[in-house]
Amino acid sequence: MSPRDVAEALLRRWYVLLLALLLTAAGAYPVLRPTPQYLSSAVVVLKPPATGNQPNQLTNLQPPLATLSYGVIQQLESPAGRAELASAGVHGRYQLIPRNSGTSATPRYLIPSVQVQARGGDPAAADTSVRRIIDVYARHVADVQEAQGIAPESRINASVLVTPSAAQVQGTKSRALAGTALLGGLAGIVGALWCDRYALRRRSRKQSSPNPDPLPQVGGVPVAG
Repeated sequence: MSPRDVAEALLRRWYVLLLALLLTAAGAYPVLRPTPQYLSSAVVVLKPPATGNQPNQLTNLQPPLATLSYGVIQQLESPAGRAELASAGVHGRYQLIPRNSGTSATPRYLIPSVQVQARGGDPAAADTSVRRIIDVYARHVADVQEAQGIAPESRINASVLVTPSAAQVQGTKSRALAGTALLGGLAGIVGALWCDRYALRRRSRKQSSPNPDPLPQVGGVPVAG
């Protein structure tokens, strides 16, 4: 199909391009006026118990901390965990991201932290979802140790290192508009070419089909043989 054939097909099916243009304009409206979205984030850290030899929890390093933290995250990311979070009132998009890179207060890889994120149309709702996720996470940490029969004074506990704080998500409108225009233009061209080929194929089939022989007429009235 030459460029000239493509141009002629698009001219013949201009109404398809017009329809695609209208649909693209309708799709661009939410891009120009998007619904506000807020991202709330908090950081939870697992702390080992304070002992006589190590009264500072952050210096009482225990290798099982990272394993316990990641195991709880896997539990919450499973279908059963997501159902549990949903029953706790957590809806929408959320993430639990392990952070073991360390800070000035927490040694690297040994004191694991978890970044909890949740999105919502309202900052208070997003913060509430993060707090509920933290509550379920802390409950799982306690349940695992209770099932192992660990005494309460010897248990690892979850502590909020950074409290939930919501901020509005800012997207790039120019990129979104460019993507919408590109998708609309491609869909319009492909749709116009498909409609043109379909119409030409249907017309050629009609022209190639043999016409039935006319019935003999007597006095201008058709008579069946």
